[in-house]
Amino acid sequence: MRVTSVSAELYRSIRRIRVPVGHLTVLVGRNGVGKTNLYRSLELLAAAARGTITREIAEEGGVESVLWAGPRRKGDPVRLKLEAEFGDLAYSIEIGLPSPIDEAALTATEPMVKAEELVRIGSRKPVTLAKRQGPSAWLRDENGERQSYEVALVPSETALSGFRDPGRFTELDLVRRALLDWRFYHDFRTDKGSPIRRPAVAVTTPTLASDGSDMAATLATVMELRGEAPAIEAAILDAFPGARLQPVFAAGRVSIALRFADLPRALGVHELSDGTLAYLCLVAALASYRLPGFIALNEPETSLHPDLIAPLARLIARAAERTQVWVVTHSVLLAAALEREGGVVPRTVVKQDGATWIEGLKLFGEFDEG
Repeated sequence: MRVTSVSAELYRSIRRIRVPVGHLTVLVGRNGVGKTNLYRSLELLAAAARGTITREIAEEGGVESVLWAGPRRKGDPVRLKLEAEFGDLAYSIEIGLPSPIDEAALTATEPMVKAEELVRIGSRKPVTLAKRQGPSAWLRDENGERQSYEVALVPSETALSGFRDPGRFTELDLVRRALLDWRFYHDFRTDKGSPIRRPAVAVTTPTLASDGSDMAATLATVMELRGEAPAIEAAILDAFPGARLQPVFAAGRVSIALRFADLPRALGVHELSDGTLAYLCLVAALASYRLPGFIALNEPETSLHPDLIAPLARLIARAAERTQVWVVTHSVLLAAALEREGGVVPRTVVKQDGATWIEGLKLFGEFDEG
């Protein structure tokens, strides 16, 4: 279930855009062009699978704060729309405000799921597999028959998270599980009080948590279960020649120590610089025991010394051989390094007529390679 494209419509600085997704997608641009909005739209798609999308929009300030900031034609629906395609399956969701006759809304400003749809698009004639309008939905079962559910959902719920019957609604389950497997990494806390600087519970941890708090357990899992960690060792040596990473176990917890070639003892995580610690978190995210099906990185170069940009690019390129990686950056150096190491063309995010756009992108969602 590899994602092949993502779309967003009427979301903050995005009027309408469809972006193809490959094994490695690199978006580069200056501040204020909407790179983070593209990244955040992916997070909201994953939130739809968890059933938390309306809550997350409410926590951001509500629908009005996330809607397209530019002019809107009078009478147009006040909704944002997100879509993800997985080969021949396309899932879309629309979020808006309650209408005057919506009795199910808690407040007049509550974000509501207005519509959802799952369509099989690979055949000559698209086939709708699930459709939700307001509180009602119908889904096509394992026999291809439509099963209707009247008033089955409240405004804060998504059909994608609410209907959990993989035997009857196989395609819906596949899309939900694919989106739930997406991971987002940005803004690792590296201050003195950060949980990353404290020992983690020593339990097998195949994938790094989004906040990096179980970094030590994630790295130790690879090093202990596999007996060796070539990807981790290569990433450490690439960034810090002669250095060696050591897991340290004590009282049911595990921490990480880094022994540099020019120091007489290993340094614990409480002694490492912010940049070194951020790099270790990225190593844990991109070289873990089990990589997620899709990894999104938002400005991973933040707090890293320029000497770490090339090692980071090589780390990302190696991860993209195992999974899909989406990188948003304002670093031209990182974008150029990813082009060399990953063999992909970085795409430049710009503002076009006040809206977020990507240079070379055609309206129907393909890049002009000419």
